[in-house]
Amino acid sequence: MATLRAIRNNEPTPNASAARVDMKLEVVVIPVSDVDRAKEFYEKLGWRLDADFIAGDDWRGVQFTPPGSGCSVIFGKNVTKAAPGSAQGLYLAVSDIEATRNDLLGRGVEVSEVFHGSNVHTGQDEPYLFGRLRVSGPDPAHTSYSSFASFHDPDGNGWLLQELTTRLPGRGVSTFDVASLTELLRETEKHHGEYEPTAPKHHWSGWYAAYIVARQDGKTPEEAAKEGKRQIEGELAA
Repeated sequence: MATLRAIRNNEPTPNASAARVDMKLEVVVIPVSDVDRAKEFYEKLGWRLDADFIAGDDWRGVQFTPPGSGCSVIFGKNVTKAAPGSAQGLYLAVSDIEATRNDLLGRGVEVSEVFHGSNVHTGQDEPYLFGRLRVSGPDPAHTSYSSFASFHDPDGNGWLLQELTTRLPGRGVSTFDVASLTELLRETEKHHGEYEPTAPKHHWSGWYAAYIVARQDGKTPEEAAKEGKRQIEGELAA
């Protein structure tokens, strides 16, 4: 019971390792009734086809990866016992929701209008992160995480686009498009510039690498700067 109580209180357990073990979400399995129909749909989205494996008449696995995503989806035959169409609330982070919606419409995909939430969370709309009331149009302030659009695959599995322009502190960097990488490099340059006047002689690349990896792992800029310092001063001490 002591261990259970510690977990509930978000306290470290006595035997917990100090080293963090990475657990990266790699695959989401979605249930479909017609594998070929689903494959055609996800190809139409413009997603990358990674694999289509068949083992006789009893098993088939198809994997797709959305553009810029580190996580893939798998569907097929005998890969899940979930009912076709039962996967709901699958979120795709996008930097420009209107541009992404227009791209999908151009590919022949039926997509809802852009919507946002309000302070009212009950209603008759299909549920999403902010409840069951969808207010037409993007978030008036274009706040990150607050504008959505939705679509479904042929079986009814439900996907939502969520506009994400600035991540919450500590959430890291999930994708490296030109805009996000440019912003991250400028941030890295700023923090390295603050470190450099008092730093020992070093090459900037080691500090930059440690900072960027730390940010991608979800550390704050301040924590990432400490990782950069640790990298440089650890190398010199070795």
